[in-house]
Amino acid sequence: MKSTDELMNEHRGIEVMLDVLDAVARKVATGKPADFGHLDGMMEFLSVFADKCRHGKEEEFLFPSLEAAGVPNEGGPIGVMLSEHRKGRECIAGMKQGVAALKSGEKKKGSALFADNAAAYTELLRQHIQKEDNVLFVMAGRCLSDAQDEELFREFEKLEEERIGKGRHEQFHALLDDLRQIYLG
Repeated sequence: MKSTDELMNEHRGIEVMLDVLDAVARKVATGKPADFGHLDGMMEFLSVFADKCRHGKEEEFLFPSLEAAGVPNEGGPIGVMLSEHRKGRECIAGMKQGVAALKSGEKKKGSALFADNAAAYTELLRQHIQKEDNVLFVMAGRCLSDAQDEELFREFEKLEEERIGKGRHEQFHALLDDLRQIYLG
């Protein structure tokens, strides 16, 4: 499997979580009670799987490899992706603040913070995924040799084991399956 194929497969899981996040945000925005266990699981998935692990693979390995192959960072596609990663982290922080406010009984404040940041995040990430799948990963396929790609894949696997631990990938997918059934039917 190519390194970018692994990243695109991870995108498919993240897209499921974005659909769940939209459904939960709509529910919370209308004042319906939130399941804090589900919210906590979603925040962990976004913080650990999508950001720390997934974006970590790009920021620590893919982007430097592309830069070394001549793909520009500043003013180029890598710089755009890094900027969007930062914006995504801000949205996750805002959602977490919303969850904390909901837990402390501040329904109006918590609902607004969570729903507004969830909407911004899902819009950002859907566009981000399209750019990566259709532009950046195509560039990677042209710029990187088979040997470089194999090394990236090995580094991705190592990072995943170090960042989230053995078996956590499967636990995140089980969470996705559960939340998909609950919120998306």
